[in-house]
Amino acid sequence: MVRRKFRHYLRRLLALDDTPERIALAFALGVFLAFSPLLGLHTVLGLAIAFLFRLNRVALLIGLFVNNPWTLVPIYVAGGYIGGLILGYPAQTAVPDFGWSELWKTQFWVELGRQWRLLIPVVLGSSILSVFFAILSYPLALYLLKQARVYRSRWDSTVP
Repeated sequence: MVRRKFRHYLRRLLALDDTPERIALAFALGVFLAFSPLLGLHTVLGLAIAFLFRLNRVALLIGLFVNNPWTLVPIYVAGGYIGGLILGYPAQTAVPDFGWSELWKTQFWVELGRQWRLLIPVVLGSSILSVFFAILSYPLALYLLKQARVYRSRWDSTVP
């Protein structure tokens, strides 16, 4: 089912009248937002930007959903690690160990408030990753789109 949905969106993406450059730009912008530290605002910001600049919403959402439940933790751990390396944070920083039931207690939130400086490396590292992967994804998406359109034009010319 996932493969069928992916093919459906890929066909919709390739069938658009938009230029490959604009589709690749929308995808790269989605990747940028996927790696950004604005957790929870990705989809809303992505759709707002797509409507505002009349970008390909499908391409932007495909790039945006690089950040999904399976990749969320690795993305932000990598961002925190990179940010920590740049800022000189120690590799092992003590994070309070609380269980799920502790989320409803005031002490958890007080302790979390004391640890807010742990978010700085995550924000810095995630910002660096978002710029890096957006710059990397644009030419890659552009190349793949152009190749797919060449393949599609050849296919269309051979099919009666």
